[in-house]
Amino acid sequence: MSSTRVLLLGVLLDGPLHGYEVRRRLELMGTQHWANVAYGSIYHGLGKMADEGLLDRMEEGKGGKTLYAITDVGRAEFGRHLLSHWWEIKPIVDPFQVAITFMDRLSPAELASAMEARAAQLQFAIGMTERAIGGKQAYGAPRHIDECLRLNILQLKAQLAWVDGAAEKVKNGELP
Repeated sequence: MSSTRVLLLGVLLDGPLHGYEVRRRLELMGTQHWANVAYGSIYHGLGKMADEGLLDRMEEGKGGKTLYAITDVGRAEFGRHLLSHWWEIKPIVDPFQVAITFMDRLSPAELASAMEARAAQLQFAIGMTERAIGGKQAYGAPRHIDECLRLNILQLKAQLAWVDGAAEKVKNGELP
């Protein structure tokens, strides 16, 4: 089961919601910082899970007005997959690693420029994410949601440290 499906089921644990409300809850959790949830796929995912018996359509409507509730089967499925996300280590799919794999296809000047730009973007993302900590609680997010942001900050900082070290190696002719 994809992480998006687990997120959708998890959001519905507290009670029935319309698709738009599901999206707002995901935004409140800050999933745009740490999960690859395409907001346009929320409605499709909700409909598909209803067809699979994981959700009930409580009220039918157009434009996100269908009200969804999690079924007992959906709760059981959520619980199984939530625990598997804790116990199983899966590869982190990051397109940046594709870029690293083919860094030798760039000229040293292009690579140095790309690394400098990436470092600046990482520093910006770290700052923005640090400022978000605590702010979501004012809108009803539970305290532990900040832990997702803290983990994201650590991952960004690790990538920044790598970029800084690799940029120095490029500068010294040690990479690629």
